[in-house]
Amino acid sequence: MASTLLIVQVILAVLIVIAVLLQKSSSIGLGAYSGSNDSVFGAKGPGSFLTKATMTLGLLFVVNTISLGYIYNQEKLGSAVDSVKTDSLIPTTPVENAAPVAPTAPVVPAVPASK
Repeated sequence: MASTLLIVQVILAVLIVIAVLLQKSSSIGLGAYSGSNDSVFGAKGPGSFLTKATMTLGLLFVVNTISLGYIYNQEKLGSAVDSVKTDSLIPTTPVENAAPVAPTAPVVPAVPASK
């Protein structure tokens, strides 16, 4: 899930860059200081398609960033020990062919005490 959201994040970042670069500049470079009649949002206002697309992509980018942070935080809280299967580590049945037992020293017969 996190890898899918990470791919979506990269795609959204590229689309936002493209949408911003395609927009018409509200200033005319240095001509903006010479008293041009452009307003802040232009003559048509902020309702152009690229502006709405940029706002939508920005909102999706923020939502995707928050969800990625939440998912990575949940994965960080998990432990690697939680995924270990303990039943496979401990044998439940006795092993038939166990390792041989170490040999014991021979028993020395008791010597009768002399009188």
